[in-house]
Parts: sequence; C-alpha cells; structure tokens
Amino acid sequence: MTDPIRPALLHYADQEAPARRLAHALGLPAAVIETRRFPDGETLLRLPVPLPPRALLFCALDAPDTRLVELLLASRTAREHGVAHLTLVAPYLCYMRQDMAFRPGEAVSQRIVGGLLGGLFDAVITVDPHLHRITRLDEAVTGGARAIALTAADPIGDFVARTVPDAVLVGPDEESAQWVAAVAARADRPHEVFVKTRHGDREVDVVAEGGAPVSGRPVVLVDDIASSGRTLAQAARVCLAAGARSVDAIVTHALCTQADLEAMREAGILRFWSTDALAHPSNAVPLAPLLAAWLRAHDLLG
Repeated sequence: MTDPIRPALLHYADQEAPARRLAHALGLPAAVIETRRFPDGETLLRLPVPLPPRALLFCALDAPDTRLVELLLASRTAREHGVAHLTLVAPYLCYMRQDMAFRPGEAVSQRIVGGLLGGLFDAVITVDPHLHRITRLDEAVTGGARAIALTAADPIGDFVARTVPDAVLVGPDEESAQWVAAVAARADRPHEVFVKTRHGDREVDVVAEGGAPVSGRPVVLVDDIASSGRTLAQAARVCLAAGARSVDAIVTHALCTQADLEAMREAGILRFWSTDALAHPSNAVPLAPLLAAWLRAHDLLG
C-alpha cells in the first residue's frame, strides 16, 4: 500500500531493480503494480491503492505492445483513484524509429504512440530516444504532456573515461554521430563517425570514409541502441582491419539477444556494455542518478 500523501513510484514486478534504485535515489516509496494474464492473453491489472495525488510510473517499454496496454490500464485506473499528476518515467521509449511513412499506407508509429502517451500522462521522461528527423521529444509526444528527453552521454562518458581511458571513440554510422560526439566530449577522447549502407533490416555495410585513426589504439564503439548488433559488429571488423588494438562497445539501450552478443564477440568486440535503461546482462551504467537529479531539479515530485 502506498502513502496517500507522499508521491509514490509505481512499477511492474519485472522491472523492480531499476525502479527501486530510482525510488531510493529520490527518497520515495516504491509500490508494485500487480498484473496477470488471462488464458486468452488479456491483462488483469491492479494498482496499490490508496494512491497519492502525484505519482511516478516507471516503465521501460521493452515489450512495446504489451507495455502500452499496461500503461493504458494503469494510467486510466490511477486517475480514477485520485492521481491528479502522473509522470511516466520510461528510460526506453518504444515506437520512435518510424517517424515517417516510407511507403503508402504505412503507420507513422512515432506520432501515433507519442500522441497516446501524451494523452495518458502529464509528463513523459525518457533517455536517448531514437529521434532523427525531429530534434525535440515534444514533437512526437503530443497532447499536452511535458516531454523530456535526457541523454546518458555524461554517465557513459564517465564510465568510458574510467574503464578505457586511452580509447578512440567511434560511432558506427551517421545516426550515432550525436551520441558519440557527446560521450567523447565528456570523456575528453577523440572520436570518429563511420558511414553505413543498409541492405534490408539485418544486413549492413560500414566504411570509414575519412580513414579511421585507430591504428594501435583501443576503440570503444558508441551508439544509442543495439537491436541486433550487426552494425556494431561490422564497425568492429572495420576497426580491427585498420589496426585497432582492441574493440569494445557501449550503448544506452541493449535489445540484443544472447545470439547477437555471441555474433558481436565473433566480430571482435571484447566487451559490450549498456546502461540499465533496459534490463540486460550487459548493464554497467545505472541511470537512477541522472533521472533523480532531473526530477528533483524540475519540481515533478510536488
């Protein structure tokens, strides 16, 4: 049961560890949202009532179709139980990559899902969303919600500076440029950005058009997301062919499977790290300090 006066942090049972790290950093009580599945796959959801007037709902949207239904049920039920201000803390925000219709009839899921979330919550906070044709999260998350996109560049940069202090940082493709530049600035390291040509969803070519300055140096590949890891794997091969002493990789969001990790190791990536935006065996950089600092500084706790 939550304290009906103090703000509370609500979370799902399978995301308890990162949610409780954030609750501890904020000094808030944490409470589990109960869910179970009916035989036909529908969700039964129960909130820990009574609820305070202000609450945070922590949910990384790693299984997006299921999570979005859970958020719909939880947010509407929270309103029915007196929550006047509800903030979604979603370290990983789904459906951001499809930001335009590439063929007639395609759904622009970024706009649709962003509008849904903006109508359910008073504020939506995420980390390193996959935005490319827009620059602000509030262009995707509409409907009146405050939309905040934080970046993990500083905690990742600090981790790289401690762990591989003499590394050259490499972005595996043009879309990674913004992240590798920010991490390199924080870590005070040189960086390079490769160019990628995609051949379907799972086949890519990566080239260092300017000549990668990695000969004899350790390299850390930096990106926002690893879905299959194929771009990182190809970038590792390019670095090793150019004489890199070693290749590691770090991302904000790790969606890759164990088979993907093995493929990256076979390509020459010695160590693969990620933030805890999504629960993954590679988690090495906690985001609770980053999220807590922003929430405290911007008066979302009441």
